[in-house]
Amino acid sequence: MNPSRILVVVAGTVGMALNLAAADGPALDSHLEPLRPMLEKTWKEFKETKPDQATKPMIDVARWERALNGKAVRILHSINDGVYGGETIIMWDAAKQAVTYQYFTTADFMTKGTMTFKDGKILCHEVVTGNAGGITEVRAEFEMRKDGTYRIKAEHLKDGTWSTGREATYREDATAKVIFK
Repeated sequence: MNPSRILVVVAGTVGMALNLAAADGPALDSHLEPLRPMLEKTWKEFKETKPDQATKPMIDVARWERALNGKAVRILHSINDGVYGGETIIMWDAAKQAVTYQYFTTADFMTKGTMTFKDGKILCHEVVTGNAGGITEVRAEFEMRKDGTYRIKAEHLKDGTWSTGREATYREDATAKVIFK
């Protein structure tokens, strides 16, 4: 699984949070408040496909939850009903003075990253460890659209060169389910 897809899931969903007002609810670390509107919601990658398509498109589903008594946000996601999946924990790191995350996968790699909130966008950078097809770092930018979807663009570092990664669009889908095999 391409790590830029993972970063897109993590950070892309965060982008929507920047454009929504915080709601009242259970305690949440103040540094994570921009994420509150995402909590207890499920997001699904939106792909326009044609009925005559020969292959099934990869569809990503991500569920956001308040975790660890509000000290963290947890994201579970799966692709194509559990063919691939992962879990992300997002927390404030006082030593780094940054919102950080760790992403654990069903594949042979994991990532550690930071995210910043700037001008209504989420900017993410992560370092990949393990076997991710030679990709060692991923950067992504997420932007919420007026129609309620968010668009993500990612790039990855492989063999010392940054190259264009994945672009995707997500929308809220209360019927979508994260599935692990």
